[in-house]
Amino acid sequence: MGKDHDDKHKEGHASLEELQLALVHTQQAAARSGERVVLVLEGRDGAGKDGAIKRIVEHSSVRATRVVALPKPSDRERTQWYFQRYVAHLPAAGEFVIFNRSWYNRAGVEVVMGFSTAAEQAEFLRDAPDFERMLVESGIKLVKLWLDISKDEQRERLEARREDPLKALKVSDMDAVAQSKWDDYTAARDVMLTRTHTPLAPWHCVRADDKKAARRAILAHLLHRAAPPEIAREVPLPDPDVLFTFEAAALKDGRLAD
Repeated sequence: MGKDHDDKHKEGHASLEELQLALVHTQQAAARSGERVVLVLEGRDGAGKDGAIKRIVEHSSVRATRVVALPKPSDRERTQWYFQRYVAHLPAAGEFVIFNRSWYNRAGVEVVMGFSTAAEQAEFLRDAPDFERMLVESGIKLVKLWLDISKDEQRERLEARREDPLKALKVSDMDAVAQSKWDDYTAARDVMLTRTHTPLAPWHCVRADDKKAARRAILAHLLHRAAPPEIAREVPLPDPDVLFTFEAAALKDGRLAD
């Protein structure tokens, strides 16, 4: 693609449509190779997970793509190994699974709302890295993203959600406490990222106040993590001011909302 492509790669810009097309090509390649991909999307209420997923799946293969958003566990599921009901949704050859919230419920909302015990939460933080290591070593490409927004931005989005009749299905009981328990969610986030960020299954953080920039960064990152080299090298790297690898310093230097 010559100089124009080189310039674009340096600038870190690509249109949403270009990124979606690259994702289509990636899924075509996965259908041939049997590649398996899991995307874990976590973030505060209103961080833009649903909007990001919509752009990811807009042109994706219906048969090979699944979005998993599990309800609260049943009485029977509460007696199972915690990871068991998530394992049932892992991909087979050529499939791409997106967890809109995931096993990390135990390190987030369950901590803040007291939906599990301190012992269960400690066990999760101990076991999650081993569980993810097994996924990666089995050949699954695991991508973990934390979508971060400011407190003011969250307030504006949650208010807009309540006032828009077309967004009525997005309103949840958790919205009511998202702001009042902001500091508790921040503390839970900090522990979760610190304890479960590993070389094999790293966290990448997305500064999501700007929805459009966040979506482009998410798609670019997904392609660099999951696409074959011949596709990935044609995709500009995500803007480092929008998406970055987690490190402890980000909890204090302003890159993540406090």
